[in-house]
Parts: sequence; structure tokens; C-alpha cells
Amino acid sequence: MPEKLLIAGLMNYVFARDYALILPFTVPAGARPGDRLQIAAELDWLACTDQVCVPERGRVNLGLTVGTGAADPAQTARFDGWRRALPRPLGAPVQAARAGKMIRLAVPLPAGIALDKPYVFPLTERLIDHAGPQSFSRTGDTLIVELPASAPGAQPLAGVLRVDDRTALAFAAVAGAVPPPGTPVATGDAADGAGAGGAGFGGGALGLLAALGAAILGGLILNIMPCVFPILSLKALGLARGGIDEAVARREALAYAAGVILTCVALGGLLLALRAGGASVGWAFQLQDPRVIALLLLLVVAIALNLAGLFELASIGAGDALAHRGGAAGAFWTGALAAFVATPCTGPFMAAALGAALVLPVMAALAIFAGLGLGLALPFLAIGFVPALRRRLPRPGAWMTTLRRILAVPMFATALGLAWILGRQAGATAWRWGWRRRCCSALACGGLGCARRAAAASGRRCRCCSPRWR
Repeated sequence: MPEKLLIAGLMNYVFARDYALILPFTVPAGARPGDRLQIAAELDWLACTDQVCVPERGRVNLGLTVGTGAADPAQTARFDGWRRALPRPLGAPVQAARAGKMIRLAVPLPAGIALDKPYVFPLTERLIDHAGPQSFSRTGDTLIVELPASAPGAQPLAGVLRVDDRTALAFAAVAGAVPPPGTPVATGDAADGAGAGGAGFGGGALGLLAALGAAILGGLILNIMPCVFPILSLKALGLARGGIDEAVARREALAYAAGVILTCVALGGLLLALRAGGASVGWAFQLQDPRVIALLLLLVVAIALNLAGLFELASIGAGDALAHRGGAAGAFWTGALAAFVATPCTGPFMAAALGAALVLPVMAALAIFAGLGLGLALPFLAIGFVPALRRRLPRPGAWMTTLRRILAVPMFATALGLAWILGRQAGATAWRWGWRRRCCSALACGGLGCARRAAAASGRRCRCCSPRWR
């Protein structure tokens, strides 16, 4: 029987104690006593703390020796112990009926059986609002259960009813009449409403505003992460260059904010669409694909090498060719790049806000993702719209070369982290592939830098630095 773990309004069913997966195994027909059989399995699971759940995977192997058919008493007792922990089938049929947004169950349960924090763990997927409240009441020898529905229409419901901490009953409901509620039964769920760690948000407008505020604050904190801070710093110093027009500064700030916010909303919308299709994905879901990790790794390496001075481009902004374009277009794509590379980072307040976004209606959820982007864009917006802040920024000069070298360090650290993730996701082969591509990127960028410096020394224009090649 699982236990509940509510994190930021998102319900998880977890095993907090030892448990076993009991699976059938058929011995091959040609096996003889003494033969060794190897069993292998690929496992995917979620490992949880009281604040977050993360996906993990692994391969397990077990070697079994074919015996004579006589059971080992020690193993028999062990298996019997696990079987006793399984939910027992309910001997009588459970009737179910749909009433508006609720699914009502009539569970035959003698009045003499005491209930301690009852709860229904549904086995039928995408039918119950798992984080919604469940109510229980008694009418004689019938337990009336009301569950919040998350899908329209009537569907068969199978589940497990927790009677107390040690007893659970498995059932499969059939359509039928359900009596009206009777004497209420305490569920003990009031303490779970705030979620683990007090990170949850209440419902209604106040809950949405709290989640939106947490998203903006979380996005603001992302600006100091090692993968975002160098991009923001150099773009901000670009606005501090002498003689920049006030309207130009505001236009670039708005374009940067638009790039950040639209990228966050696009990633959030894709996340919601994938979850609506049944995929178990979370924020930064694209980083579960090793190909995306490899692409991001190459991009971060190129940015780090550019900051380190191995090669030079026409502007000091960070990112790819789009981000290096000047004006509003360059600011927009720099913002999109900052938002994309920020997805691996997490910070305070983000887990609760993003967890709430996954259980809110679509438009409210998209507002949360937009709030995350707004928080990420706020520092650059402030610099663009407040001349006093721009005047406090140091003027560009020779000292910026040293600053760029310093800002290359966190980008290299980010690249190392991405290489480690790539190795964990796709194995040593992909890790070596990533390092080879990094070396090729360094050689290519170094060649680009040498060509440009040689062209500058000879007074000729380097073809790779012409407007068409930028």
C-alpha cells in the first residue's frame, strides 16, 4: 500500500518503506536442476524527498539456479510476508455513480471495522483529481466515498481503499446506485493541504497570485545562476555603451523580455501538451533527451570559448548567430537563449510555482510560466527603462576583456555539468562523443579566431566576418 506525498499541490503516491515487486516467472521447459538462469530488467522510477521527485533509471540482474521444485522454507516465509502486505481483494462488489464533478462509490464495509485516515488510491489513470479532497461517510454497513473527477463521462474505476496504516482493500467498481452521504468519517487530510514543506498554494485567485509571485521571484533569482549571469552581464554592459539613444535602450529591453517570456511560455505550453497526452514530464523536460543535452553542451562551449577570447565575433553578446545580431532582433534572440539555457537551473520558490502550474487550468498555468520569464527579464528591463541604472554601469573599456575571461569560468563549469548529465543519460559512449564534439568546437572556433586576427593584421577583411557570414 503506498503513501501520499503532496508537493506544491501535486499529489504523488510513494513507498516510504521497504517494498517488493512480485512478478511471475516461468522456468524454461528445457531447464534442468542446477542450470543457471539470468534475469535482467530495465527499471524506471521516481526518487522523492519531501520537496521534489526526480526520475531515475537503472538495470538490475539476478542469477537463479534451477532447483528440484521443493520450496526453500526461508524464501517461502519471505514471499508470504510480502504477499500479506498486498491489498486484500474486497469480497463484495463496489457500486459507482457519477454526480456532476464527483465520482461517488458505495463500498460494502461492516460498521464494526474502524477507519483510520481512509483514502482511495485509484488504479484507473486520468480519472481522479489526485490532489483534490476525498470525503467519506457511513450509512450502516456501507461506506460512501466521494472523489473529485478530472475527466468527463463514466469510466470503470479500480483502486485500493486504505482502511488504516496496515490494511488496504482492492476493488473494481461497477455502475450502480449509490446512497446519499451518511455520518462523516474523519480523513485526517487537513494537514496535507499545504503540501510537503509548506510549499503548496491554496485555490482561487489568492492561490494563483501566490504562485505567480513565486514564479516571478524564482525567475529573478535565476539571473545569478552560472549559465545565465554571463549572458545578462554582457548584454547589460552593451546598453551602457556611450551615446545610446533612450528609445533604443527601451526597445532592446522590451525585445529581450519578449524573447525570454515567449520562450518560457512556449516551453510551458509544450510541457502541458505532453502531460495532457499522458507523458510523465516536468520542467526542463527537453533535457531528458541526450540530443538536446549534446546541442546545449556545444552551444555553452562556444559561448565559453567566445568569452575566453579564443575567437571573436562582431559583438560581445553571448549566444549563437541570431543572438549576435544587433538591435532588437539580437536582444530578442539573446533573451530566448537565456531562457533556454536557464531551464536546467532551479532555485528557491520555483519548485512550488511550477508544481502549482501543473495542476492549474491551462491559461493560469501559462500565466505562471510567463511570470517565470518576466522575473528572468526584470533586471534587463530595469536597466533599459531606468537611465540612472545605466549611468551607474561602468563604461566599456579595456577592463571588459578581463571581465569576459572571468565570466567564461561559470560557462565552462556549466559545460562540465552538462557533460556529466550527458554521460549519466546516454552512457560513456555519448560522453566521449560530447567531449570529441567539444574538442572539434574548440578547434573550429580557434581557427575562426586565427583567421580573423590574421585578416586584421594584413588589413584585409576576413570572409567569415563579412555581414553574410555573421
